[in-house]
Amino acid sequence: MAGEPQPDCLFCKIVSGEIPATIVRETDTTVAFRDINPQAPTHVLVIPRLHYPDAASLAAAEPQVLADILRETGEVAADEKIVGTGYRVVFNTGAGAGQTVFHTHAHVLGGRGLQWPPG
Repeated sequence: MAGEPQPDCLFCKIVSGEIPATIVRETDTTVAFRDINPQAPTHVLVIPRLHYPDAASLAAAEPQVLADILRETGEVAADEKIVGTGYRVVFNTGAGAGQTVFHTHAHVLGGRGLQWPPG
């Protein structure tokens, strides 16, 4: 059921502590951790503790939690000292857009030039 932990979800297992991750921030509603395959010097994922497959479904069901994720992306950028040089926040939605874990997550990328358009 939406919002409930899913037994086969990698990110739900990170939230529960079943799978280790390099956690950089935690709140009551979010967890932020380093990506295991970083695409920039700073590459941190910010996820909700609740399970929703993508940002749109989370926004429809729990808009405040989506706002919490966006607030945390700014906090991660400040902690990582990339605010001044710029950073990117990305939500991939669907396999065709590169989403591989179907649990809402924002990528915080920075620490190098990020060209536009991306890939």
